[in-house]
Amino acid sequence: MGKNRLEAFSDGVIAIIITIMVLELKVPHGHELRDLLPLWPKFLSYTLSFVYVGIYWNNHHHLWHAASKVNGAVLWANLLLLFFLSLVPFATDWMGESHFAAQPVATYGILLFLTAIAFLILVNAMLRVPDQHPLLAKAIGKDRKGKLSILIYVVGIAGTFINPWIGFAMYFVVAMIWLIPDTRIEKRLTPET
Repeated sequence: MGKNRLEAFSDGVIAIIITIMVLELKVPHGHELRDLLPLWPKFLSYTLSFVYVGIYWNNHHHLWHAASKVNGAVLWANLLLLFFLSLVPFATDWMGESHFAAQPVATYGILLFLTAIAFLILVNAMLRVPDQHPLLAKAIGKDRKGKLSILIYVVGIAGTFINPWIGFAMYFVVAMIWLIPDTRIEKRLTPET
């Protein structure tokens, strides 16, 4: 089964997710710079979420580039990933609106955790496709960054109940770990010049 339609569909959904998030940033009623100050919690949560959605889009793109084909299991695994990503605007808005209260920050962390698990499921589904490009498995390797991220999410979620900023800091750390694009796939599939 070809992969182009699935990649195009996923790109469209991710673009809509980003659009929904930015639409939640409301214009202030005043016309002074100080009128922007009350928006800082929403803007901070939006910025972190924008980075996360960008990271998933980037890694999704690399994964699709490496895959030679998909099957029904990959289609469903991709939908699971898109389902959790589609909840990011809700969790982002709740976290910002609450000024980073514990329950919304923990909910945001749980969503990040579930999204990471969904991406892991997608990767494993792609690796199990018969006649898949053999370099995909080599490029993914042991996925230490992915597993470390899941562990940090768990620490962040638990830390949120001590202080919500602990959770937020842990989510920020994971974003920084992934901000530099993951080049494992590029290195394996790009011929050396």
